[in-house]
Amino acid sequence: MNDDHEPITVLNKRVLLHQPANGFRTSLDSVMLAAACTVKSGQSVLDLGCGVGSAGLCVAARVKGIVLSGIDIQADHVALAEKNAALNTIAATFACADIRDYEGAPQDHVIANPPFSEAGKHTPSPSSSKALARGHIEEDLNLKDWIDAGFRNLKNGGSLNVIHMAGETHTIIQALGKRFGAVEIFPLWPRAGVAAKRVILRAIRNRKTPTVIRPGLVLHEADGAYTQAAERVLRDGAGLF
Repeated sequence: MNDDHEPITVLNKRVLLHQPANGFRTSLDSVMLAAACTVKSGQSVLDLGCGVGSAGLCVAARVKGIVLSGIDIQADHVALAEKNAALNTIAATFACADIRDYEGAPQDHVIANPPFSEAGKHTPSPSSSKALARGHIEEDLNLKDWIDAGFRNLKNGGSLNVIHMAGETHTIIQALGKRFGAVEIFPLWPRAGVAAKRVILRAIRNRKTPTVIRPGLVLHEADGAYTQAAERVLRDGAGLF
């Protein structure tokens, strides 16, 4: 692992993040996922598949006084998450664990950015770190595993927040089953009039309220610049809900 580079910054330099030389990079998705979490001071948040801590640390930067934890199957990423928490003077607990086995104290909120390429569907990356992050190593790992882990680690009435490809919305809804309700679907539109590529889903454990499709967020203007609404999230730390 080589993380000797200068850390990148997100949320208008409010969060600094070291990243591994190999593996996925922190992206807009992490910031958007953090913005979807409606945590309040004093509540707890678990980041499933936390990587280097990007999404969870963005949540903690947005809302002070939360109890943040995260798990990831890659020990080197967990080490970087711990380093990033210290770099940002954020109290957090990160551990190396498989989401399929992990069951900790029930949380108020769970956030997750599952691999976009499920095992067995794509050619693995030659980098073992990238392949593992994409879900290629564990052949039976799928989206239902992530939803199951969220359910298992949430309090009754707690929220599960997931960002994924828009084309997998049906898979996530199916995996939620009758265990979750009050589902909110929040599309992220690349530009006005263009089909969404990403979607955020929020769901409440053991709730029966019907599903709602939100207006969503348009990310870019026609010239490629971020919209004012996107800037409020990416730079100012505004919430999506």
